[in-house]
Amino acid sequence: MISIPFSPFSEVAKQLDLWGEKGIPFVFLVDYTGENAWAGSEEEALGLGITFAFNAPVLPSEPVHFRKNPLAFAAYSEKFDQVQAGLRRGDSFLLNLTAETPIETSLSLTEIFQRADAPYKILVNDLFTSFSPETFIRIQGNEITSYPMKGTLAISETNKEEDLRHDPKEKAEHATIVDLIRNDLSQVAFPIQVEKYQYIDRVKTHTGELWQMSSKITGQLMPEFERKFGSILVKLLPAGSITGAPKKATMELIKKAEQYERGFYTGIMGKFDGRMFNSGVMIRFIEKQSDKLV
Repeated sequence: MISIPFSPFSEVAKQLDLWGEKGIPFVFLVDYTGENAWAGSEEEALGLGITFAFNAPVLPSEPVHFRKNPLAFAAYSEKFDQVQAGLRRGDSFLLNLTAETPIETSLSLTEIFQRADAPYKILVNDLFTSFSPETFIRIQGNEITSYPMKGTLAISETNKEEDLRHDPKEKAEHATIVDLIRNDLSQVAFPIQVEKYQYIDRVKTHTGELWQMSSKITGQLMPEFERKFGSILVKLLPAGSITGAPKKATMELIKKAEQYERGFYTGIMGKFDGRMFNSGVMIRFIEKQSDKLV
């Protein structure tokens, strides 16, 4: 296996700025904390065993063995209670709590990558794959757009789209994240507007379909950030939808409660084709750890 020469994102960001100004296409990935990142051409990525796929055709899928082994309730409850205490103290208004979930499947990481149906897909060596529905930011010309996703409801005979829009918990979560992303974008763009609020998409999962609530936020990049893709990401990362609000204090609470390193899970992957910059949040993520998948 070829070793990938990861660098801190603070260094990689300088390269993205340079390539952006010169109109040189690139692909990149960065982990949740910004400690490990890589950028280069798609050919260089393939040479290192990194495959990117944006809105790619999907191989026909057949029924496969797939079983999740979630964290024991008592262990999760301890983390949950810790988060609740932080919310009551006012450390956070909203927090995205995650846990490693061992899985069993008859598929390899490569087969999962090939069969997954998602607009943002990546396969890194025999290390991990992500098949994400969530856009982070898109930039075309001097317009920046973000599409925060927050709020889901299983599709059934009794559930309707409007049930998701009117659910008090889901509405509150979505409003908080939209406000956070709008505030994040204000660091690099002005003016900013919420162009579409609480629109609903259908998202496929291996257990069925979900209603997924999103919003569209747009802004005009400030002159000093035009084509400075690295500098923009330094201001915006990590994605607010996978941390919570306020971001810094919430991340501290996440670190104490989760007690594991997310690594590239909930990091960002992206591509610049010379005209448009497009990036996705690495959720729907499967990682190989020794001889097991998580």
